[in-house]
Amino acid sequence: MPKVITDDLDALLDILPPYIRQPLCQQKDSSELLEVVLDLGRPPEARFPQREVVLSAKEVSELDIDYVTSRISSFGDDNRAGIERTLHRISAIRNRKGDIVGLTCRVGRAVFGTIKTIEDLVQSGKSVLLLGRPGVGKTTMLREIARVLADDKRVIIVDTSNEIAGDGDIPHPAIGHARRMQVTTPTRQHAVMIEAVENHMPEVIIIDEIGTELEAQAARTIAERGVQLVGTAHGNTLENLMMNPTLADLIGGIQTVTLGDEEAKRRGTQKSILERMSPPTFDIVVEIQDWDRVVIHPDVSQAVDAILRGQPVATETRWLDETDKVRRERKEPVTTKPKENKLPKLYLFGVNRAKLEQIAKEKQLSLEIVKKLNDANLFITSKNYYRRKPQKVRDAEAANLPIYVLKSNTPPQIRQMLNAIYPEENSFKLAIAEAEEAIIKVKSAQEAVELSPQRAYIRRLQHLIAERNNLSSQSVGKEP
Repeated sequence: MPKVITDDLDALLDILPPYIRQPLCQQKDSSELLEVVLDLGRPPEARFPQREVVLSAKEVSELDIDYVTSRISSFGDDNRAGIERTLHRISAIRNRKGDIVGLTCRVGRAVFGTIKTIEDLVQSGKSVLLLGRPGVGKTTMLREIARVLADDKRVIIVDTSNEIAGDGDIPHPAIGHARRMQVTTPTRQHAVMIEAVENHMPEVIIIDEIGTELEAQAARTIAERGVQLVGTAHGNTLENLMMNPTLADLIGGIQTVTLGDEEAKRRGTQKSILERMSPPTFDIVVEIQDWDRVVIHPDVSQAVDAILRGQPVATETRWLDETDKVRRERKEPVTTKPKENKLPKLYLFGVNRAKLEQIAKEKQLSLEIVKKLNDANLFITSKNYYRRKPQKVRDAEAANLPIYVLKSNTPPQIRQMLNAIYPEENSFKLAIAEAEEAIIKVKSAQEAVELSPQRAYIRRLQHLIAERNNLSSQSVGKEP
């Protein structure tokens, strides 16, 4: 259906002092108003998508603040209030004494037809998580999803700040036949979520702003009972969510796993790897980039696993064109035939084996050292031996065997050689291992540890490991 917008703008204008209301009504684009800001001792402002307007030269006084607050509902623990049977939200800024010194009067709009790009996903019965920056339309989408699904299913909205169904005991018509459960204080949202599924037999539960670990656990409990979940969470992208230890459980959680030598060798990885802990609470993640443009992760399990392995992720971008038709663009990861993981078979000649194995152990590398030249695919020797050209070196050259010449048997030269032999295999897992070793050092010595430079994605994972160990970390410097 085409978009139809209802905003009850007159109800919001009626709570404003006359000297603010009149110039606001004279604005040609008043239908696009986002919010009105009243700060004590400053001129009142109106904010539109592309501009801000000072509505009067007169400064906002305490009488103006009282004029507004006396015409709206009482503020809750989250410092939010509303106007009964509308979707408008008034948020308060308080001083240290608890007195209100600022108000943000935000226009609430019901936009019918706003979920056209994702309607098939929410109708599929799968749980859907919406992500996006503030003001991009997440709550508006939730409201429309509730209305659409309530035509066929039993839908319960857990409305923490009365933002989805409006203020007052009678919900706004924009949610259709969906039922709304109000929350007395934001800290009880998780309890009301569980109460909704236990007492009212919903087929769908809709939640706005999942932000705490208790709420994430409640969401998992609901999903495990076979109830479809549609919700929003703090974060712009799936990777943001993975970086948030509090909410990572929504997409399955992330843990560090140590593999055995044989398993690491079979996988062709290092022993310490990051893996998803459990099935995700939400089946689909929708990143809202703009009002009419979304990026969809149709399979959260596959997407999270791919990101953890540093592989490309399959996504689908959808948007509305000028004719209001849904356009789609799928981004499939490039599938290449996996290379056989041929670990080098090393033949050592004139090289300190004990020192080599010790450094390899520090770098968590599994070396395969052979005793016969015919079994090797890499000949390693020192510069002194190579210059003298003994029989073993001549035999290796005659067999066209690659030869790596160490300048000396010192640890730096051996490390450089190992980095050259195992370039990509090491970089990712060694960075993780380095972070884990640093955590041990920090906890024991109570001193900061500097890690080796890494690309952005690996740094994000290192930060995640630090957060999970209750340590702070930061990246310093410039990207190459």
